[in-house]
Amino acid sequence: MRWRRCAVAVACVIAGPLTAQRPTDVGGTVRRPALPAAVPVGGVRVVLHRVGLASQGPIDTVVTDGTGGFRFSFRADPTSNYLVSARHAGIEYFSAPLATNRARPDTGIELVVYDTSAAAPVITRSRTLVVGAPDATGSRTVIDWFVLENTGTRTRVGRDSAAPTWSAGLPAGIRGPEVGDARLSQISADAVTFRDDSVLVGAPISPGQKELLIQYEVTKDLRSLDVPLGRVDSVDLFIEETGLVPDPAGWRVRDSQMFEGRPFRRYQRLGAESGLTLRFRRTSLPKAVLPVLVSVIGLGLFGGAWFLMRRSGLARPGAPS
Repeated sequence: MRWRRCAVAVACVIAGPLTAQRPTDVGGTVRRPALPAAVPVGGVRVVLHRVGLASQGPIDTVVTDGTGGFRFSFRADPTSNYLVSARHAGIEYFSAPLATNRARPDTGIELVVYDTSAAAPVITRSRTLVVGAPDATGSRTVIDWFVLENTGTRTRVGRDSAAPTWSAGLPAGIRGPEVGDARLSQISADAVTFRDDSVLVGAPISPGQKELLIQYEVTKDLRSLDVPLGRVDSVDLFIEETGLVPDPAGWRVRDSQMFEGRPFRRYQRLGAESGLTLRFRRTSLPKAVLPVLVSVIGLGLFGGAWFLMRRSGLARPGAPS
């Protein structure tokens, strides 16, 4: 039996390089939404990209035929991921990672591209705020997570190079606003700016949903947190601090959540437009520095995973970062 296992292992070692030398075929169609049905887009450059630890970048380019079709044949590196992109109306659109199993070639890729408009409707579908208790300095960290949605069939672009494609109000007086972990936010930090108590997105927003996660600090000098909500379908609020309740009335109490062993009370409001106010009590500082504020937590909302990030600046000495 032992020799049989050795033989299998040797066969795998030998077969590995040989299999890697056999080409992988991928292909599909570039389409653009239209009524009554999507139409193929011919004459578009489609680029095959490799993303690996050792190297990454484009490795081949083809042009779609009259039916929008494209095809690549390449030798896949098993340690790398591959995807394709197509540029339309000045914007690059990427596929999901490709399947490179030769036995089941990925030849049914549908890469969707969109026309652009500065009037394409982009709404704030939901907003989630997580407010931590004060740390040893009296500061609180807030996680502010937006779900944006382009409900149209065209990619939203700015009216000019300086105009944002989406914006939202932030509380006045906050400190250090920044984009959260890139793994949890689908909008690049390079496309986000903070100005005049607002967060602004400058990148094009294609149809569908996008997530933006930011965080900021509320210093001990602020006696209240006034959040301008604007037009948003729903707001979820998680509060760690005991005795802190949202104002005005109308918030529904939901089941509390335990984040890393710490209880957060949850409130929800649908169709919020009037804003949110939290009035902080003057309390003595805690004897110990609070642990990490937020980690990646499944919230089970909107039928998917809600993610929140931890902020190591609120960690107790010895707490995991």
